[in-house]
Amino acid sequence: MDEVGIISPWVYVLVGLGFLAAFAAVEYAARSGKPPLPLAALAIFGGTIVGCYILLIGYVYRDAARRGMSSLAWTLLAICVPNALGIVLYFVLRKPRIASCPQCGNALQPGFNFCPSCNYKLSPSCPQCQRVVGAGDAFCPYCGTSLRNQGAPVSSPPERLPG
Repeated sequence: MDEVGIISPWVYVLVGLGFLAAFAAVEYAARSGKPPLPLAALAIFGGTIVGCYILLIGYVYRDAARRGMSSLAWTLLAICVPNALGIVLYFVLRKPRIASCPQCGNALQPGFNFCPSCNYKLSPSCPQCQRVVGAGDAFCPYCGTSLRNQGAPVSSPPERLPG
């Protein structure tokens, strides 16, 4: 539902008006009796397809801006390339989402283990080979280094008291 929330409210209003126009056309057809009812059902189906297309255009506009891409250029491409191929191209070629560091808010590229600004550890990694490991792993699956008690001070054996 997070993805649906980025579509602007005015796009929902525009699609709602389109659906109301389609239902008004069906009501007019039913009252006048001139066009057959299957044609009115086809109008509702066409209105649904156009409404979904408009929602996708609104999504492309906001999602491109969220990913640091040119929203105007991608929206125009999605509109101008026929048969919705512009929308398909957008979904194939879009950049990954930009994450931010939870500590300092710096922009992070995908795959970073540490923040380049504040050195915050973003994901668990092996101290030997620096590859990402699972949070519950006991050993690194790549180099075999023990991951238990990382950062814990090494204690010496307890001293024996005489006696």
